[in-house]
Amino acid sequence: MNLLDEFRSALHVVAVVALALAAIMLAPAGFGWLLNWPGTEAFAVSALMVGVVSLLVAVSTWGARRPELTTRFGFMLVNMLWWVSPAICAVPLMFGPAHLSVVDAYFESVSGMTTTGSTVMAGLDGFDPATLLWRSIIQWLGGLGMLSLGLILLPFLSVGGMQLFRMESSDRADKPMPRFVALSKTILLIYVGLTAACTALYALAGMSAFDALNHAFTTLSTGGYSTHDASMGHFEGSGVLWVGTVFMIAGSLPFSLYIVLMFSRHRVGVDPQVKVFIGIIAAATLLLFVGRSGDEAHGLHALAQDAFNVTSVISTTGYAAGDYTLWGTLAVPVFYVLTFLGGCAGSTAGGLKTYRLIVMIELIRTSLAELLHPRGVFPMRYGSRQIAPEIFRSAMVMMMAFIATLGLLSILLGACGLDFLTALTGALTAITNVGPGLGGVIGPSGNFSTLPDTAKALLSVGMVLGRLEILGSLVLLSPLFWRD
Repeated sequence: MNLLDEFRSALHVVAVVALALAAIMLAPAGFGWLLNWPGTEAFAVSALMVGVVSLLVAVSTWGARRPELTTRFGFMLVNMLWWVSPAICAVPLMFGPAHLSVVDAYFESVSGMTTTGSTVMAGLDGFDPATLLWRSIIQWLGGLGMLSLGLILLPFLSVGGMQLFRMESSDRADKPMPRFVALSKTILLIYVGLTAACTALYALAGMSAFDALNHAFTTLSTGGYSTHDASMGHFEGSGVLWVGTVFMIAGSLPFSLYIVLMFSRHRVGVDPQVKVFIGIIAAATLLLFVGRSGDEAHGLHALAQDAFNVTSVISTTGYAAGDYTLWGTLAVPVFYVLTFLGGCAGSTAGGLKTYRLIVMIELIRTSLAELLHPRGVFPMRYGSRQIAPEIFRSAMVMMMAFIATLGLLSILLGACGLDFLTALTGALTAITNVGPGLGGVIGPSGNFSTLPDTAKALLSVGMVLGRLEILGSLVLLSPLFWRD
């Protein structure tokens, strides 16, 4: 296929996805009609607008040739979906009761779709239920999209070392499309089941049915949108925090693990990144708990807060249970470092991913061994598996691109008038898809509403770049990409 045919095919797929999103917009409208929520007509109107335009685009591209699963088509489709879908989901936020500006609506939608959790909406406790539900739905859909991206497309496209996790269903040979569909159905089944379990346990822990459903959507997707300005700090007791901690971890684990546990008849070893991820959470929680031992409120609830906030940041969920920047001088650097790490590959979590930390440590180990024994041969391993050098090289290239993007975005945000801490942590939280930054403006107790529109637009770009592992979007800048 030539470039134009691939573009038409990708546009057709985007139009079909847009039609599905238009149908999903009817969910808040339907709940609003049943429960007499105010302003839900706007969701029906938005669904109609998006549906009509999408249908016209889908019909006009109907004659496009069936796409081949080439690398270029994969990158084109991924970028079109992740840049256009937030614009579609932003329509009800502009025309609905929220009445957000174009920039604010796109920022909020990008933050939701990428499961970042940064928000420009203040006064959530007084917002209409339909808008709050729509924000949660956007994040839930974004988490599902991230699972498809991380388990199917990025390994297929060999982005940032993700080919290390290529499942049999991601192989390019032997008609992969039917297996893509089968794997997607399995992912959806597991995702829905975990969401239902999370909803039930939140309700048992004391949440209302509405809060339980919304927070289940944004917990399992590791998104972090809440229905209250105080986030999880709104709820009393430790039960809600422990439920949130468990399901944030569940969303941060590779879903391939669930697939293997459900369908494999053979005993398999635990992915090394799972062990490291759980170990980091336990170590950071213990460190904070010991560091807060002098607090008057120190006890089991403090342990629940520590575990919840640590898991929230490293899983890139972005919930807050209290302002952890007030927990002394140890807490801020701990959470700053955790912001970089992220969850496991093939999960809903963002960040650099735990497996890349393992890659970096393995490279250091082999490099030191080669310094001591220049003639020795020291193969690089991921757990017990020997891994080809190009996979490690790909992962390190992504990490270098991450650092360069972080530096450039921080400088651009500084040029928008943001102070150093806000610019640096804003750029970091956008690229890692965490949510809150540090400081009084965008910290756990603040939001992004006061930032200038240019800064919000830059952060929106950063959030999508982070979700596509940076290289997944930067590849479009290469002249080689556009050559037939």
